[in-house]
Amino acid sequence: MRPDDAGLDRREFLKRTGSGLFVFVSAAAMPALAGAQEPARLPGRPSYPKDFNAYLHIGEDGRVTCFVGKVELGQGAMTSLPQLLAEELDVALETVDIVMGDTDLCPWDMGTFGSLTIRQFGPVLRAAAAEARGVLLELAAERLNMPAAELRTKDGAVVRAADAKVRVTYAQLTQGKRIERHLTQPPPLKEPSTYTVVGQTVRRRDAPLKVSGRAQYAGDMRLPGTLQACILRPPAHGSRLTGVDTSAAEAVDGVRVVRDGDFVAVLHEHRDIADQALGLVKTTFEKPAAPFDDTTVFDHILKNGPEPRVIHTAGDLGEGEKSAATLVEATYLNSYVAHAPIETHSAVAKMEDGRLTVWASTQAPFGVKGQIVQALGLQPDAVHVITPFVGGGFGGKTGGPQAVEAARLAKLVGRPVQVVWSRAEEFFYDTFRPAAVVKIRSGLTALGRIAFWDYDVYCAGDRESRQFYDVPHQRTVSRGGWMGDSSGVHPFAVGPWRAPSVNTNTFARESHVDALAAKAGADPLRFRLEHLSDKRLARVLTAAAEKFGWAPKAAPSGRGVGVACALYLGTFVAALAEVAVDKVSGRVRVKRVVCAQDMGVVVNPEGARQQTEGAITMGLGYTLTEEVRFKGGEVLERNFDTYEVPRFSWLPKIETLFIDTRDQPSQGCGEPPIVCVGAVIANAIFDATGARLRQLPMTPARVKAALADV
Repeated sequence: MRPDDAGLDRREFLKRTGSGLFVFVSAAAMPALAGAQEPARLPGRPSYPKDFNAYLHIGEDGRVTCFVGKVELGQGAMTSLPQLLAEELDVALETVDIVMGDTDLCPWDMGTFGSLTIRQFGPVLRAAAAEARGVLLELAAERLNMPAAELRTKDGAVVRAADAKVRVTYAQLTQGKRIERHLTQPPPLKEPSTYTVVGQTVRRRDAPLKVSGRAQYAGDMRLPGTLQACILRPPAHGSRLTGVDTSAAEAVDGVRVVRDGDFVAVLHEHRDIADQALGLVKTTFEKPAAPFDDTTVFDHILKNGPEPRVIHTAGDLGEGEKSAATLVEATYLNSYVAHAPIETHSAVAKMEDGRLTVWASTQAPFGVKGQIVQALGLQPDAVHVITPFVGGGFGGKTGGPQAVEAARLAKLVGRPVQVVWSRAEEFFYDTFRPAAVVKIRSGLTALGRIAFWDYDVYCAGDRESRQFYDVPHQRTVSRGGWMGDSSGVHPFAVGPWRAPSVNTNTFARESHVDALAAKAGADPLRFRLEHLSDKRLARVLTAAAEKFGWAPKAAPSGRGVGVACALYLGTFVAALAEVAVDKVSGRVRVKRVVCAQDMGVVVNPEGARQQTEGAITMGLGYTLTEEVRFKGGEVLERNFDTYEVPRFSWLPKIETLFIDTRDQPSQGCGEPPIVCVGAVIANAIFDATGARLRQLPMTPARVKAALADV
């Protein structure tokens, strides 16, 4: 997208791409793939296309359009990805437009999650741009009748190195047509030391639209003749519809009632009327028993959790326990946590001439397309998914149930249909971060070294569960994870929540290491460094401490300062925090957080800073207040009056530090900053009060209870 434009519509795209015309080259060139948009097939799943034309197009006016299956959900991808393209293609950044998340126009992509955009897709986009640049050099050499070795690319043109007046622009070479030449060998990518676009702070392209309120989300779409749908929902997961009477709703003027088996929807041109009519539908449900709730869930997990799986072993635990002078054993808990995006699941679907177009709020448009194809029995060519701006996802919008609902209804009623979940529906159908239990048994030698480490995690998953501190005897065991729930231990759906598994595992590990340091009478920062042989992680931890102004002292010192560090997605992260604890109310005020990261090449420093600040802010929620109350399959949360997310008034002073490692490839940025938040605040609370909090969130009631135990 241009900075002042929401993107290219289909007509403008076809105009710029020359309606499918080609740049033909000699027979010696490698043949192009049959279709740039069709992914090369791998057994069981698609993959990224090999043809660079799938990712970029040079228009007659010299503007470059970047095509990516990724979506913009606030993380800044529509700004950073054009930077990568502009760098490798040698064009001015302001001449690059971007089309995102359109299954007709963009190459296949698995989805926008897991901090994959830069670290996994980035090299694919860079390689496409580099090959296109190499082909343009060849074309220019033929046109200028001089060796390619005497030419170089600059600002969207090929120029003679010895005389820049001898030049031909990319637009002159392509004339707005698709490039049908390929290189026989992939060209080398640029060295980070030569970057002029990557590494520079660039203003967010979506900022003017979002600040002015002109940004369009799926819930903003208003097609002519659209019906608003309100859908009958069960009172609890596992409920069975045993009776329904829609006659009163059908009597409302302008209302249409659709019933397809247990699927019942009430539609009207106005959402409030549809909602009122839905309230007139009389139902009876058979509700399952509620064997446990949010207060007894941890006992349920320990009794019914999946079978254990050994992730890692080293040394001998028996020998390690013999060498230990002090044993430290503890159990750490975290409750279910909702994604709670500000924009609820939304979609608009329109069936026209046998083809279905769906505008959906999703992190995975190609996955949603597949869901619609399967649910409605349509051919893939008959389904087109477009993803406008997405108002937050955090892993909770990797599916598209609301898009399937809208598509199903649009096909049945023959008119465009919009489905926008209410806040209560968003909570009810969320795929929560799973409640989890971590049990750790460990010990210290007489000299204050960690002798052994026995780690057992239930239901969180094993990502980053393995110990990275130097411990001679250790074992890591995992029982179940966040990828669905094949064990049936949860009463509702669970799934990935920003940095899946790692928030839980980091909270448990870093809290327990802190407890070991306290038992040894050691400064918690120095204790960590003495057990770290990983130089990059030690460097990050040291840099964060220097910026924080850390003064070594054993905890609890009464200062209210804490430290935590982690590895995630190839990123090394460390956080230090200062808190104040009101011992009467139990409320915790986070005053300051310093976060340092080593994530390789930073594409857009300001964008990375925003991501870090956002992650830390979001982390305050799972740390202090966010937990889902439930009774069996009945979700008790309905809105933000009971489910408390972070507020602006909570925000501490947040300071970020990015370690300069341009010799390392770009790694994750959006998720790593959040993983230390729970642990660093828990450790700071301990330093302030001597109370060790072992359950997330650390609500005022739990803080008061912990203080009473000191």
